[in-house]
Amino acid sequence: MSLSIVQDAFEAFASYDPDRISAVFTEDAEWLSPPGNATAVALDTTNHMVGRKAIVRFFSEEFPRLYVRDVALTFRGLHTDGERITVEATMAAILNNGNPYANDYCFVFELRNGLIHRAREYVDTAREHDMIFGGSAERC
Repeated sequence: MSLSIVQDAFEAFASYDPDRISAVFTEDAEWLSPPGNATAVALDTTNHMVGRKAIVRFFSEEFPRLYVRDVALTFRGLHTDGERITVEATMAAILNNGNPYANDYCFVFELRNGLIHRAREYVDTAREHDMIFGGSAERC
């Protein structure tokens, strides 16, 4: 059951549909990603989103401005420990500058009452900076 909640969440993110995205998070949900990550820098947004509305806005409005098409997530592993799910995945997309993007991620989701309450995102930030900003980007 808990694995399907996370799989449904990634399908909702890919839809960019605010209602579908909203339906997978608690009202007080949090999303934490590495400080200074290239996505947050490029979009001039925070790496720590607090509240369902902020997360929905990010995935429905901000994320599509950078990752403009062919967004695909390939699951490498899904692991559950009750209300905690760990996802290993590779995300690929075409960036707004026309360049390809591909990077490995690890997400840790904490559920509450069948919804995502907290998400922690881990990503190779140096690789991300290189793909988004070019090879001379400052390292996180």
